Amino acid sequence: MEKGEFVSLLGPSGCGKTTTLQMIAGFVDVTKGEIWLDGQDITHAKPNTRGLGIVFQSYALFPHMTVLDNVSFGLEMRRVPKQERLERVREILNMVHLSGYEDRFPRELSGGQRQRVALARALVIKPPVLLLDEPLSNLDAKLREEMQFELRRIQKTLGTTTIMVTHDQSEALSISDRVVVMESGKITQTDTPYALYENPQTEFISTFVGKTNLLSAVIRRDGQSLLAQFEGFELPLEIAPSSPTGKAVLSLRPEKIKLTEPGKGHVDGTVTQVFFLGDRWLYHLETPLGELLVADSNTGHANIQEGNRFGLTWAGQSMRLLQDATEQQHD
Repeated sequence: MEKGEFVSLLGPSGCGKTTTLQMIAGFVDVTKGEIWLDGQDITHAKPNTRGLGIVFQSYALFPHMTVLDNVSFGLEMRRVPKQERLERVREILNMVHLSGYEDRFPRELSGGQRQRVALARALVIKPPVLLLDEPLSNLDAKLREEMQFELRRIQKTLGTTTIMVTHDQSEALSISDRVVVMESGKITQTDTPYALYENPQTEFISTFVGKTNLLSAVIRRDGQSLLAQFEGFELPLEIAPSSPTGKAVLSLRPEKIKLTEPGKGHVDGTVTQVFFLGDRWLYHLETPLGELLVADSNTGHANIQEGNRFGLTWAGQSMRLLQDATEQQHD
């Protein structure tokens, strides 16, 4: 990780992301490898000597202490003079929009306010790295979204290097510089949010990070180009010419598919289910390629009904070849 970077460890429960975070914090022993921080090997350093800021899922605030005392606790342990303590606490509370709450106790605060107190307590010690263990998971959906952007704003303002653990892909994509996807104790892909979404490397990533359609095809070479053969038609593939040929699985995001008149797309389909999500519609269509999911922006027009028949079309560049689902053949 680079200094000032915001990196999310993303994956399902049990994939190892929290264990990784706890090893960085020093709460879990490293079984193999090393952890270096700013040129120093901290693999076996005690947790209290690493100087890291940590925000737990439960916030872990002291219930008998006021907001001011909770936030200043770390500074007291570091023997920071009282006047400097007060100045730094007031500065950080202002940054997290909690000025005027100094004398309140945790029980008198909302979930979002308690989360910001925990964040202020972790940041006030000016840690080289901030560790966040699913810090927003206890908040309701609307507040959680608001706090995502608030968290990113604070992190950017301070420039604190941050590692966040989450199983929420939209959370990871919206506020991270890079996302590390983990599966069964291993890193499967590390990329910027846009690159990760647009170019998933495996079937797991394509389905875990957003929604997708998985299309079975045969990849064949046609001169310098590659073609994807489906039942009844084929499409040019805009991928690396050196990609393997043979049986493969392609990822096609729902929003890349456009509905048109029957007979004018690559394949026809019948609408079987319709879901309204506010800003967009989701349609399930039964097609010769199997069931396909199509996402369409809500433009205010009348929605499509179950039983309607459409043609489905998409660009060759929209299809992504999944590396772990290809049976390679040699030309």
